[in-house]
Amino acid sequence: MVIYGVALLAGCMLAGLIIGDVLGQLLGIDANLGGVGIAMLLLIFLTGYLKDRGKLPEATESGINFWNAMYIPIVVAMAASQNVAAAFSGGLVAILAGTLAVVLGLALVPVLTGKKVDDAAPLDARPPSHPPTGR
Repeated sequence: MVIYGVALLAGCMLAGLIIGDVLGQLLGIDANLGGVGIAMLLLIFLTGYLKDRGKLPEATESGINFWNAMYIPIVVAMAASQNVAAAFSGGLVAILAGTLAVVLGLALVPVLTGKKVDDAAPLDARPPSHPPTGR
């Protein structure tokens, strides 16, 4: 049933928020540390586990997919707006740290994908793979 997928999503969200609150308290921060991310990881691992065991009916999966489609963009937008507001109120160091993280992340894309820098040359700069036909 679709309601089971929604219940699974809600359970993962609740567990993620609790774990995020506990992490915040352990580190002495009065905030939830990654609760939504933890919830999404729990949902991914739990649905993968249930799929492998054949215990995730298609109707349940459609309930999860529906709320994933609705939920993830909203949460990402909310988190992004909070991060930007916190960065501006945090001063130059927060903005510099955010910029540095983005630049390093972009620089690591070739490393993580296994592509060499030479492979990233524009298509028109590469020699043709076959000789042109003269008509």
